[in-house]
Amino acid sequence: MNRLRSRLYQILEDDKTHHPTDRWCDAFLTVLIIVNAIAVTLETVPSIAARYAGELWVLEVFSVAIFTIEYALRVWVARDHPGHALKTPLRARLAYLRSPLAVIDLAAILPFYLLMFVSIDLQVLRLLRVLRILKLTRYSPALRTMAAVVRKESRAILGALCILVVLVMIASTAIHLLEGRGQPETFGTIPDAMWWSIETLTTVGYGDAIPKTAAGRFVGAIVMLLGIGVFVLWTSIFAAGFLEESRKDGAQ
Repeated sequence: MNRLRSRLYQILEDDKTHHPTDRWCDAFLTVLIIVNAIAVTLETVPSIAARYAGELWVLEVFSVAIFTIEYALRVWVARDHPGHALKTPLRARLAYLRSPLAVIDLAAILPFYLLMFVSIDLQVLRLLRVLRILKLTRYSPALRTMAAVVRKESRAILGALCILVVLVMIASTAIHLLEGRGQPETFGTIPDAMWWSIETLTTVGYGDAIPKTAAGRFVGAIVMLLGIGVFVLWTSIFAAGFLEESRKDGAQ
């Protein structure tokens, strides 16, 4: 059993092995995840959902069965992870269950089983099923790098997010005071004005909310310029993180 568990760990978790079985397993799971994402998308087309309801249901059952087996095996082999070497088997598996990837794996199958016991709105169920695409994080080097950057730069990202929240609040308050009386349906409250602030800071500018007074337009121009600065801040954080991760991968 120890040899079997060790071999399964190499297949499922060890990225450094290059055995054909490991690659075929990764390829199969990757294709299954992509097929599920396509199926969830096509289910929103009424004609396709009505014509291929049986086939889509078979795919769902098959996918949940595979993902359930995968999840159970990953929990079983968690004790072989080098980071859990000093832990008891139970503690190692509990630590794995709390990891982000394990939570994603659970979210990929849990809605199917919940549907057996509770009534779930189909729209909500479809949203939860499409989260299976996040399982690609295991098999895509680019997504793994992205996740590593987010973890490592979490403090900088949180700081940039705080700056963004402060700017949204200030901009919303200012435009509410300047335009609230003239356009109560758009800027009548600060929460209403937040939509304008967000789309202006992100330089999207849908055009559904436009300041009409000179003071309001002046504030809008300032917010646009600040939005460019925020965008540059986010870009620099992720660019530095990606560069560092790329150097680490190159060194390995």
